[in-house]
Amino acid sequence: MLINNEFKEALRQILWQFRAPIRYAFAYGSGVFPQGSSKSSGPPVRTSNNPAILAAQGSEGKMIDFIFGVSYTQHWHSLNLQQHRNHYSALGYLGSAVTSRVQDHWGAGVYFNPYVTVNGTLIKYGVVNLDTMCRDLSEWDTLYLAGRLQKPVKILRDDPRVRLANQVNLLSALRTALLLLPSTFTEQQLYGTIAGISYMGDLRMSLPAENPNKVSNIVKNQLSNFRRLYAPLVENLPNVSFQDPRCSNPHWADDPKTDARLEQDMDPIRRGNMVRRLPRSFRAKIYSHYQRKFKIPDQEFGVMMEALRDECPAGSIKRRQGGELDQRIANDLDGLRKEMGVVIKRTISWPSTSQAIKGVLTAGLGRTRRYVGEKMGRWAEGGRGRGQGQG
Repeated sequence: MLINNEFKEALRQILWQFRAPIRYAFAYGSGVFPQGSSKSSGPPVRTSNNPAILAAQGSEGKMIDFIFGVSYTQHWHSLNLQQHRNHYSALGYLGSAVTSRVQDHWGAGVYFNPYVTVNGTLIKYGVVNLDTMCRDLSEWDTLYLAGRLQKPVKILRDDPRVRLANQVNLLSALRTALLLLPSTFTEQQLYGTIAGISYMGDLRMSLPAENPNKVSNIVKNQLSNFRRLYAPLVENLPNVSFQDPRCSNPHWADDPKTDARLEQDMDPIRRGNMVRRLPRSFRAKIYSHYQRKFKIPDQEFGVMMEALRDECPAGSIKRRQGGELDQRIANDLDGLRKEMGVVIKRTISWPSTSQAIKGVLTAGLGRTRRYVGEKMGRWAEGGRGRGQGQG
């Protein structure tokens, strides 16, 4: 994703303040990519003393969110506790073994330290084991990290294994969106469907703790960045294409006013192939859900599952061919959106909820109150904006 070079360098300089080894890192969220044009009635918010960060954020100073991918969780926290004990809540007094256990075995496998100042900038950073990250990207077992990387992020430190797993993740997000969309649709609808996947079942979206217009704000303000992620994938899939004369312009991808039209082939065989190529853990939940809906006897279902057994490891880009069950699922045009929505919500709801509960422990009560207060403020702001739009 393209951001100002000075801003990117300022973000990278923050990483260098950690002696514990960070193998993979990205910055994300509204502190990096604008999600709206709301104006504060008060004085400018100052969350950094770095001129490049101040210039990028303008008067709407925001905490910058990071995810750090690490190889050895306990070793990382041991080093980081020695250097940055003040980043941790009281949980840090119990040592790196307890800290790493809380990270790896509760919630979605991420340990967040919010509202800490590093290199003069207010940040929140989440620590995750690389194995946990790659598993979620390739299998969608929680969609917690996969959902974040389905939207524009700024990768600051890359890792080849994560890069490959995220390519699988992006293709899976595109295929899921296509299964949820009709034969013709626009870019805004496509990217809105993709961006909305990770918010289905998210506890914050069902409570007054998030801007209700968040998904539309993300897509509206980051349309060009979504194109950079997904337009090359659309062009490489055989069953979907851009069908808009504006796309013949060589510079159309940089035009934020273009909302190109797309068409997809609704042939059940091709759509069945898309179902078959969804992430393994997520696909297994869809199969189980449709076994109940189609009332398939257990013995017959077991034979179907044996025929659909994966012959390659998770994360591989081998092209699997859809079977009879995949085609039946893909041909459920009226019910597929609802049924997949249920599976997505069930995939996300418990990891998201348990991660939020864990946040109280890892952040401490003071930082948690501050975080919830800011989220409720954004929810109220979004409600006002929606009300003004309806007036």
